[in-house]
Amino acid sequence: MSDYFATAYQAIIDDPMNAEMKDKGYVPVYTASAKARIMIVGQAPGRKAQASLKPWNDASGVLLREWLGVTDEQFYNPDIFALVPMDFYYPGKGVHGDLPPRKGFADKWHPALLAHMPNVELIILVGAYAQKYYLGKSAKRNLTETVYAYQEYLPTYFPLVHPSPLNFRWRAVNTWFNAAVVPALHAHVHQLID
Repeated sequence: MSDYFATAYQAIIDDPMNAEMKDKGYVPVYTASAKARIMIVGQAPGRKAQASLKPWNDASGVLLREWLGVTDEQFYNPDIFALVPMDFYYPGKGVHGDLPPRKGFADKWHPALLAHMPNVELIILVGAYAQKYYLGKSAKRNLTETVYAYQEYLPTYFPLVHPSPLNFRWRAVNTWFNAAVVPALHAHVHQLID
């Protein structure tokens, strides 16, 4: 980890907005490198990811790596993929899955980290929170329409549905996703990493 990224990591830990997380014994869960070529922006670490300090260390991560067509070794190589969720801490459990990422966290940390990753050519936006933040008014009415229109956001952004097992019904209804979007994602990723 370069001096900047080591300093940023400690600054995130020491940030007063993260005091509650620090009190719980949590540390930020993300990866970033000046050499990264692709940034993946998800929601926030899940319980397992927070406990293991490894982003996407769950069933969602397994499916995401299948969609990308990459090995675990490639996925966890920060010189290839920066794994930078909207919040770097597990937000806790809500009524329907995990709580949303905290407001203001991405605003504070994403621009600075991204500014130190000059080789990033593709930002993969996993889920509605990442899409609303990065696409703003260019996002469609809902996640389904945004993902369907993925070509409009290339070559900089690639919107995806979250690979959570809870979204199996969405994938069953929207068969175009596996038929068209996943192969396109695979092709764009491998164009950058092969």
